[in-house]
Amino acid sequence: MSSTFIGALIGAILAVVALQFGFWGFVLVVVFGAVGALVAALVSGKIDRGALTDVLTGRRSSR
Repeated sequence: MSSTFIGALIGAILAVVALQFGFWGFVLVVVFGAVGALVAALVSGKIDRGALTDVLTGRRSSR
């Protein structure tokens, strides 16, 4: 699947969620989706947990 198709599919799903559950339901779905994506990236090793911790605590910049 192309990234354009995936983006359109995600947009359609979020539109249905917004219509079905209102604004706060939409926000909740987006937040949980972002947290799930972050956890999946950490588990798969695409994001280094140590580097992420350092950046969030201000020890290192992303440069």
